[in-house]
Amino acid sequence: MTTPAQPSRDDSAADPEDEAPEADESAEAPVKAETAEAPVPAPDETDQPAEATEAPAPAPDESAAPGSDAEVPAPRRRFRWLKYTAIATSVLVLACAGGVWYVYQHLNGNITTDTVTENELKAQASQRPPEGPASTENILLIGSDSRSGGNDKYGQDTGTQRSDTTILLHLSADRSNATAVSIPRDLMVHVPKCTKSDGSTVAAKFEQFNWAFEFGGAACTIRAVEELTGVRVDHHLIVDFSGFKNMVNAVGGVEVCTPVAIHDTYSHLNLSAGKHKLNGEQALGYVRVRHGIGDGSDTERISRQQDFLASLIKKVQSNGVLLNPGKVYPLLDAATKSLTADPGLNSLSDLYALAQRLQKIPAGSIHFVTAPVEPYVQDRNRDQLVQPDAETLFAAIRADQPVRVSSDDSGTSGSTSSTASASPSPSDSPSATGSATPSSTPSTSPSNAPTFKGTTADRDICGKGR
Repeated sequence: MTTPAQPSRDDSAADPEDEAPEADESAEAPVKAETAEAPVPAPDETDQPAEATEAPAPAPDESAAPGSDAEVPAPRRRFRWLKYTAIATSVLVLACAGGVWYVYQHLNGNITTDTVTENELKAQASQRPPEGPASTENILLIGSDSRSGGNDKYGQDTGTQRSDTTILLHLSADRSNATAVSIPRDLMVHVPKCTKSDGSTVAAKFEQFNWAFEFGGAACTIRAVEELTGVRVDHHLIVDFSGFKNMVNAVGGVEVCTPVAIHDTYSHLNLSAGKHKLNGEQALGYVRVRHGIGDGSDTERISRQQDFLASLIKKVQSNGVLLNPGKVYPLLDAATKSLTADPGLNSLSDLYALAQRLQKIPAGSIHFVTAPVEPYVQDRNRDQLVQPDAETLFAAIRADQPVRVSSDDSGTSGSTSSTASASPSPSDSPSATGSATPSSTPSTSPSNAPTFKGTTADRDICGKGR
């Protein structure tokens, strides 16, 4: 018996019963994925550049204590330091400004203002000479020999003071030169009527020059100088013995040269011949000495005063005193303590500006001369002007013209040689004609300028041109 053939089985067809277990396994896989922690897949090498651009967040610094600067962001810390620095700088600036203000007020307070003289000169304005050319300055420097205020060691205080030294300082309009004219205290002059500080009146009289300061004060002295020279005085400064000494000490002493030894019991000065560096006390004796040297005349003493002032100016210019705060303060403090000034020069800024104007003038163009004098015909112990030489000098100052100076080997002064004429003198003082030939060491001035015996601030103190 033949069995019928079975149809062939297609292996590709899925048996539902055979596939069931496989279906069960695939169904359980998602469940297992949810319940089990999935492993982190290995990074794909193609994705690494993109992930590297993202910087990981910094881990917090667990060691930083709460409230410390480590918790403050860097920009805030920088701002805090800038604020502290600004506060410290402001405090420092304010402290410096306060110190400068204090020094300025202190020096200003040292100066005595001479309002009495100012008022008297205003009252006599119609009798005074006309003002000089624009920008020129004429300053009368008066050295007082008052024995008050600590100066009693130089003599008894009689309650009066005399002008031991008087210099008319002319500054040219362009500040290219300066001329300092010394007026001998023994010169006979016409002193106009003056009103004293106590309100009393001094009658006009013909008298020795320093009498004007002793009995009439600064106003009387200024008016006597104006009558004598025809030059309008713009300002005046008065300094006493103590102020002079302190200024010399403030610059560290001043060098002078003495051709012969000096031994003077009146001024307590003892110097051997030659070069010396004088302190304040010695310098005061040097500019005052009249006995024990030369002929004892006032004109010889003026020559020594001019030599000393020339050395002082030269030292101040060469040492840069006016540009050095450490050096200029002692000088200004010493000067202002014993200084009396008119209202136009009674402040530190005014005085410093004047010093700077002098500083800019070349030392060789600062000339020291003496009003040309000779013995007074009625008293050989007094002086009178030499004409026309004196008027030639005064006319040059009035016209703001430079002068030439020349000194001889003896160091004396008093004679002149002029090369220009001038109008008649405004002074009625007795005079006589006379002149002398100067030495061959002229100053730096135009060749046609009148020549007078004197010195300059740049001369060699122990050389031929002293």
